Amino acid sequence: MSGAAPSLTPFAGRRIAVMGLGRAGLPAAERLAAWGAEVACWDDRPEARAAAEAAGLPVRDLAAGAFRFDALLLSPGIPHRLPAPHPVATRAAEARVPVLCDVEFLFAAVRAAGSGARFLGVTGTNGKSTTTALAHHLLRGAGLAAEAGGNLGPAALSLNMLGDEGVYVLEMSSYMLERIAAVRFNIAVMLNLSPDHLDRHGDMAGYAAAKARIFARQTPQDVAVLGMDDAPSRAMAAGIAARLVPVSGVAAQPAGGIWAEGERVLRDGEGPILDLREAPALPGAHNAQNAAAACAAAFALGVPREAAAAGLASFPGLPHRQERVAEIGGVLFVNDSKATNADSAARALASYERVVWIAGGTGKAGGIAALAPLFPRVAKALLIGRDAPEFARTLAAHGVAHEIAGTLEAAVPAAAAAARAGAAPVVLLSPAAASWDQFGGFDQRGNRFRALVQALARVEGRAA
Repeated sequence: MSGAAPSLTPFAGRRIAVMGLGRAGLPAAERLAAWGAEVACWDDRPEARAAAEAAGLPVRDLAAGAFRFDALLLSPGIPHRLPAPHPVATRAAEARVPVLCDVEFLFAAVRAAGSGARFLGVTGTNGKSTTTALAHHLLRGAGLAAEAGGNLGPAALSLNMLGDEGVYVLEMSSYMLERIAAVRFNIAVMLNLSPDHLDRHGDMAGYAAAKARIFARQTPQDVAVLGMDDAPSRAMAAGIAARLVPVSGVAAQPAGGIWAEGERVLRDGEGPILDLREAPALPGAHNAQNAAAACAAAFALGVPREAAAAGLASFPGLPHRQERVAEIGGVLFVNDSKATNADSAARALASYERVVWIAGGTGKAGGIAALAPLFPRVAKALLIGRDAPEFARTLAAHGVAHEIAGTLEAAVPAAAAAARAGAAPVVLLSPAAASWDQFGGFDQRGNRFRALVQALARVEGRAA
C-alpha cells in the first residue's frame, strides 16, 4: 500500500479548515482534499494563499463568516491558547471545533484503511531530530518499511501509506503533541526536558504536560522509551502505562534499559551494542543517549542487535547538528546551528575538550549563564547577533577570552585564525541562541557557516 489510493476516502463528508499553508499545511490540505474532505484554507500571507489557489484548493478567510467545520488543522507555529490565540483558533474554540495537527489525520487515515502500521513518536527538548532520523535509519537498514517525518523533514500528510508491517517514525514537537486527540504511539520516545517554549505553554509544568502527551493512550502492549538523565523526564515514569525502557547517556545503568558507559552503548542483560567511536556522526554523551533511545525503539520493533550496531556505525548524521563540515590545517569545523538554546549548546561543548566557540543571536531566557561549568573548554569565543553584548558580559565575568565579531562573515575567519594560533583544534558554531535576528532560521545560519568554511578551505587549498 503506497500513496493516496483513489478508494481511500476516510474523510468523505467531513468539513476541515486548514489554517497555515506552509511546509506542513499546504500538503495537508491537498491530501485531505484527495481523501474526500471538504477543505477550506487560509494563510495570513498572500503568497501562501496564492500557492493554495494555484493548487486548486478553496481559499477563504476562516476568521470571517460562520465557522462550521468538523476540525481545524492549525499549523504548529500558530498559537491556539498562549501567548495569544490566533483569531481563527478563537473562532474554533467558540464553535467547539477541535484543533488538531496533521499527525492526527494521518493516524485516522491509516487506521481507516485497515492498516496495522506501527507509529513511533519521538520527542524531547533536544535530540529529537537526530533520534528520529537515527531510528528510521536503523529500521530501514534492517529491511523494515518505514517512513519518517513530522516536525522533521516531510510533513506527516506527505508520507506514503504503509501496510501492516510498516512503521511511521515521527518527530513530535510540543506544539504538535498538544494537538493530538486519538493518536496512539506503539513506541513513544521521550528524551529529555529543559525549559523551552514557555511562552507557548505558560510555564514548565505546561511544557512538561505537553511533552508527556506522547504517552497518552498507550497500553501495556506498547513501549515507552524514557530518558533518565534529567529529573523532569524521570518524573514522567509514574504516569506511563506501557512497558518502560529507560535510557541514559551517562552510565546510569537503568534496570531493563540501555545506557552509555564510556564510549560504549550497552543493553541490560546483553552487554555492548557498539563502541560509539565507530559512529563518527554521534559524538558526545547526548548522542549516546540518542543512540540508546533509537536502539530501544528498534529493538521493540524486532531489529536484531547486530543490525542496530551496523546502523549506528553507518548513520550519516543530520545537517546543523554537530555536522563535521571540514578539517582545514588540522582544525575541525563543526556546524551545530540547531543549538538554539543553552542546554543544546551544552551538549556540543561537552563533546570537545577545547574549542573556539562561535555563539550568539537572539538569546533565550537566562542567556548562556548556565554554560559556566563548560567555559573552561572555550579557548576563545567569537560572538554574533543581537545578544552578543549580553553574552560578552557573561563571558567576561568568568574570564573567558572573547570578541564581538557581529556577523558570521567576520566570526569564521577570526575563529580560524585563533584556532590556527593554537587556541584549540575545533571551531564550533553552537550559538545557544535563535537565529531570527540575522537569518531566516537555524538552517539558513548553518548553511551560511558551511559556505564560509568551504570558501576558507578553497583558499587554504590554493595557498597550499
